[in-house]
Amino acid sequence: MNGTVLHFGDFQLDQVDRRLFRAGIEIELNARYLDALILLLEADGALVAKDRFMDVVWRGIPVTDEALTQAIRTLRRTLGDSATAPRYIQTVPKHGYRFVAPIETVTALIDEEAGGTKPIIKYSRLQFVRDAMSGAIGAMIAGTLIGLVYGFVGAAQPHPGASGGGAVSLLLVMMVVSLVSAGVGGAGIAAGIAASRFIHPRRCSWTVVGGSLGGLITGAFANVIGSDAFRLLFGHSVSIAGASEGVILGAAIGLALCTASHWPRLVWGLSAMLGAGAGLCIALADGRMMAGSLQSLVVAFPSSQFGFNGIGGALGEDGLGPIGRTVTAAFEGAVFSVATLWGLLRPTFSLLRANQASEAT
Repeated sequence: MNGTVLHFGDFQLDQVDRRLFRAGIEIELNARYLDALILLLEADGALVAKDRFMDVVWRGIPVTDEALTQAIRTLRRTLGDSATAPRYIQTVPKHGYRFVAPIETVTALIDEEAGGTKPIIKYSRLQFVRDAMSGAIGAMIAGTLIGLVYGFVGAAQPHPGASGGGAVSLLLVMMVVSLVSAGVGGAGIAAGIAASRFIHPRRCSWTVVGGSLGGLITGAFANVIGSDAFRLLFGHSVSIAGASEGVILGAAIGLALCTASHWPRLVWGLSAMLGAGAGLCIALADGRMMAGSLQSLVVAFPSSQFGFNGIGGALGEDGLGPIGRTVTAAFEGAVFSVATLWGLLRPTFSLLRANQASEAT
């Protein structure tokens, strides 16, 4: 089935079903504020006088101009707009407001499995690129944090004959290696999730499958390249993260993304729990996260100045043993999941919080 929605910027509005979306994710909005937005869109660039807002939105109920000002302020916050440099809503002093962004009426499929009420908004290639890049940025932040932690752990260990400059170099190398590794993995997972929105933007199962496939492809490719590189260049085979780790992490991040619109206040905690759970599953399946991969390199190259003796010693192990791999995998999974999800929701989650604040008022 087909329906029509109004498309402006990254947003889509289904007037009949009274739903506002951004990149396929529904944005909750107070009913009166939604009425005000619809009124502005229907005017299609024409001035909407203050009296018109009072008649249509408040239906003649006596309210002050402050109520209208608050409504417009909330709409701007929801749309990421500014009164001083408006992209969507422009103030006409002493008269009213007008909607200044181009508005396009687009055709959207209707989800018949949902009773024919939920539009499946078209997902653009520009949105795909934006979401994939945002997810990669979030993952790179996670990689930087993880690299800092492990870099400090390695630099804090005594190294006979090593200078202070060597410790700094080790820290920088760890940050770069972790940043690149996490960035590549996050980009693959985010691209998989973004690609799933071409099929069904709002179906949680497709989001999870997309994340898993993205992690599978990226992990398998990175594992083959990394393992072959060490084997061919140095004559050592090392165990590093690969396809199975990518599948598990991708599924966890996809599932975490599904919670964003349902439980926005719990999304970070749930994301951390899902990521930590994914890390535990990987460790219990004898998989490798960042710390496990580094430990494999340390074993392959005994003269390396890096090691996890500090973590292992705290857990009663020599180096990074089974307990250490499990703890670090859970830590990495939680950080990676939260940061990648933040990247994916970076354009949207601020809107969800703004809507909660507006509903509270």
